[in-house]
Amino acid sequence: MADHQESTRTLPSLPDSVAAARGHVRQVLARWGLPPGSAATDDLLLIVSELATNAVQHTRGRSPAFTVELRLEREEHLCLGVTDGLSRPPRRLPAAVQQDNGRGLVIIRSLAAERGGRLWVEPVATGGKTVWVTVPWPGSEPGRTAGA
Repeated sequence: MADHQESTRTLPSLPDSVAAARGHVRQVLARWGLPPGSAATDDLLLIVSELATNAVQHTRGRSPAFTVELRLEREEHLCLGVTDGLSRPPRRLPAAVQQDNGRGLVIIRSLAAERGGRLWVEPVATGGKTVWVTVPWPGSEPGRTAGA
């Protein structure tokens, strides 16, 4: 495998695009050797689902599209980012509002931390932002396997 692999897909900011983003990530991870159905794949699919849902719901039509980007560096680290056209960083909703929604960032941060990774937000020169999650590539750590 090459030292650096990338994949990018831009989708319309519509609810159906969340499933398309998940499908794209599933295909790319499988092509890069991460088996479908593994715990790592499932966690990454949940992360992209939450990020894509945020990009659709919280831009409220102010971003006609969002972009999913994956980068694999030397089979050591995976970066997964979702870019939208809204420059305001995501924020955690007050507890009273979180009854039915608003837990996406909490879920993402928790999954990233469990995998030894982190979440951060990066402004985009065109006025939007990318919410990134980076995690060690499963199997790159001694004693870890793709399903662990």
